Amino acid sequence: MVPSIARQSVIFKCTRQQSVLLGNYEFYYVAGLMNRCFGLSAREEMPPLEMFSYLSGQLENLQPKDENEKYMIKILSNYDPLEDYDDQMKELFRWGEKEQDLWKVQTNYTGG
Repeated sequence: MVPSIARQSVIFKCTRQQSVLLGNYEFYYVAGLMNRCFGLSAREEMPPLEMFSYLSGQLENLQPKDENEKYMIKILSNYDPLEDYDDQMKELFRWGEKEQDLWKVQTNYTGG
């Protein structure tokens, strides 16, 4: 999996308000974004079902600042996490959590 593709996919979905999350790579990027945008405390070490349970429990208290955040909440609430879990998902989580180019496809991020 190329992490930048999962990131771009989430950005397109939220900015165009179309589609659903398609796998745990996108899910973990969204989980990191949820921390960034809403000050949540999800951790990259959480396995997918635990991560989803934690995030789902926070959804009703969130106040989205724009339509992108609102749609992100929607696609997360409809996601059915898979049990798959690897280091690239952790990387995508960290990327989402520290995202510097929020909702922009082009980024200067170089990984790490």
